[in-house]
Amino acid sequence: MALQPPIAGLSSPEALSDALRSALYLADDGIATAGFLALALGKPLLLEGAPGVGKTEAAKALAGILGRQLIRLQCFEGIDASAALYEWNYPRQMLAIRQAREGDTIDIYRDDFLIERPMLAALRRPDSTVLLIDEIDRSDHEFEAFLLEFLSDFSISIPERGTLRAADRPVVVLTSNRTRDLHEALRRRCVYHYIPYPDPAREAAIIMLRSSAVAEGTARAVVHAVGLLRQEPLTKPPGVAEAVDWAEAATALHRTGASWPDAFRRSIGTALKDEEDFALMRPRMDAFIKAVAA
Repeated sequence: MALQPPIAGLSSPEALSDALRSALYLADDGIATAGFLALALGKPLLLEGAPGVGKTEAAKALAGILGRQLIRLQCFEGIDASAALYEWNYPRQMLAIRQAREGDTIDIYRDDFLIERPMLAALRRPDSTVLLIDEIDRSDHEFEAFLLEFLSDFSISIPERGTLRAADRPVVVLTSNRTRDLHEALRRRCVYHYIPYPDPAREAAIIMLRSSAVAEGTARAVVHAVGLLRQEPLTKPPGVAEAVDWAEAATALHRTGASWPDAFRRSIGTALKDEEDFALMRPRMDAFIKAVAA
């Protein structure tokens, strides 16, 4: 496979890491290397990991540093080609047929009647878009099979129009929360990287990078707290985004005069987002908050 020319001066994993940092995304060597190789090889990037570790944010940051439009395809159970690729505007087609004069020839399969969905948009504008296929594990196996043609040679078949191919290889990022196994054929077409929860020092650095108003001590306290919460059998463990929100919320309350234990307690709704999780932690909340804010 021929290497692609560097995009926007991203000639190494280190250059990509520096660029992502400028977009407020702190990438470790693993994700920077995987992202660089996906761009260099012209292959999709598959990011797996628990919810909230920064998979979607990585795609957003990548689009930002490339100066491209992020096109997001949110997957769900039952998603099909009409939601992901295209569909015909049947009301407009019928109206055009009714309005056509007798003997006129009308092409009801021209672009005017084609409703463009995310995959077709990325195929048509590969040099100005980044396609995010988000939470692919939520889709069905049938949709995965449908994706194979697109991810193999970046082409799609429209029965009424024939096969459409991208002029250049588009930048594609797929994410998965690992709620089910993805097909091996899909994995083979991608550069793969698993994103774990960051270590405490990196997570504190992420919080301070994303919010300059948060003090280092607050960031470390929040990182310690979410680390403990992730060890509990929670329905929705807090991700990195929740850690950032909790640090910002506690800081905002502290500035109104609230003590640190009270600020952490009153803002915990930015970290815990499920009543069952609150019920689990409620009997130990006082001791938990005091330990965090100490």
